[in-house]
Amino acid sequence: MRTSTDFSVAIAGAGLSGLCLAQYLMRSGIDVHVYERDQSPFVRQQGYRIILDRHGLEALRVSLPRPLYRLALATGDEPGGRLRFTDRRLRDAFTITFKVEPDSTRQVDRATLRSILMTGLDGRIHYGRAAAAVDTGGPAGLRLRFTDGASVPATVVVGADGVGSALRAQLMPEADPVNTPMAGIYGRSPLWRDGWSVIPDALRTSGVLSIADRPGRAFFFTSMRFGESPREAFARVVPGAYAPTAHDYVMWGLLLRQDEVPVAARGDLLALRDLAVRNSEDFHPLVRRLVGTGELDTTVLNLFATGSRPRQWAVPRATLMGDAVHVMPPFGAQGGNTALRDAVVLGRRLAEARADGTPVEEVIAGYQDEMVPYAFRAVDTAAGLMRRLTGGAAAPHWVLTRVLPRLHRVTVPEA
Repeated sequence: MRTSTDFSVAIAGAGLSGLCLAQYLMRSGIDVHVYERDQSPFVRQQGYRIILDRHGLEALRVSLPRPLYRLALATGDEPGGRLRFTDRRLRDAFTITFKVEPDSTRQVDRATLRSILMTGLDGRIHYGRAAAAVDTGGPAGLRLRFTDGASVPATVVVGADGVGSALRAQLMPEADPVNTPMAGIYGRSPLWRDGWSVIPDALRTSGVLSIADRPGRAFFFTSMRFGESPREAFARVVPGAYAPTAHDYVMWGLLLRQDEVPVAARGDLLALRDLAVRNSEDFHPLVRRLVGTGELDTTVLNLFATGSRPRQWAVPRATLMGDAVHVMPPFGAQGGNTALRDAVVLGRRLAEARADGTPVEEVIAGYQDEMVPYAFRAVDTAAGLMRRLTGGAAAPHWVLTRVLPRLHRVTVPEA
C-alpha cells in the first residue's frame, strides 16, 4: 500500500506494542517511524517468553502480513497447557488448564517475536534516539524531541517507551506508577542436558508457581519449546531477515520482597544470581538446579509496580500505551497482551481518522477512553493476584501451602 506523508506518526519505543502499532499503521498506508533509545535491537535483555491470549493473538493477526503472523505461530510453543500452583515441594494445590485451541493461547519467545515485528520496517526504526519531550507547534502539529536536542515533526506522537517512560510526566501528569513490596529475579536455563529435558514429562506443558512456606516468597518456572527453530523458520518464510539464535530453555523467576534485595546488588548480575541461589535453598531440588544452571548474562531484576489511572491527558495529539501508562505486576499474563491490544485499538482509530478526516484530537481521546477501562481492569487483576499469592494473609497462605497440597501426590520426586 502506498504511504502518504501528510499524516505521520512518531512512536517512542521499539518494544512489542510500539512495533505492533508501526506494523498496523504501515499496512494502513500511514507514514510511521519508531525511535528507540537503545543503540541496537538486542543490546539488553527484555524478557524471555510471553503467553499470548486471544487479545495478543488477534493483535498480531490484524497487524502483521499473513506470512509473519504464521511465522509467529510456527516458532511458538504448542497451544494450551496448564498453570500449576504448588507448595515448595512441587505438590499441587490447584491447576488452571488452558483451552487447546490454535488461536486461544500460545507461548512465544519474546526476542523472536520482536524480530518478527521488526521485519519489513526497514528504515523506519531509528536507534540511539532517546525521547525527551513533545513540543507543540510546527507544520505537522507536534515535534518529538530527543535528549540530544534534535527533534522530528509528526501529526501524532505515541509514547511506548515502557515503565520508565520519559514522556509520561508530560503527557499524563500526576500518574506515576506506584511501587509494590514485591520484586522478581528472573533467569533462563537450558532445557536440555545430555540429551534429556531437565523438566520432567509431567510438567512438559505446565507453568509452575511454587509457593514457599514463608509468605512473600515463591518461585515460577516454565519451559519454552520452539515449534520450529527460528533460524529455519525465518529462512523459509522471510529469507534474509534477522532471526535471533534461539534454543529451547526454561524461564524462571524467584519472587521475593524488594527490601530483601540489597541496593548494591541491584545492578550486579553475579550478586543477583547469588541472592537467587540462597533464597531457593528451601525449594524442591529441581528449582535449585534451575537457578544453579542459570545463564548469568540473562539475569534480570524487576521491581514490581502498578500503573496509576490518568487524571488528565495534557497534549491532545499525543498519547501513551503499554507499560508507559499501565504497568502491572507479572501475574495473570496480561501485561504484554494488554499492550498489544492498545496497539490495535489506537492503530484502528488512527487509520479511520486518516481515511475519513476525523479530527486527530477526537481520535486520540476516543482511544484513551476505550483503553483506560480494560487496561486498569488488568492492572487491578494482576495486583490482586500478587497480593493473594505472595501476601502475608495467614489463612489463604496456609490453605495453599499446607491444606491443598496434602490432597495431591508429589508431581516431581525429589530424588
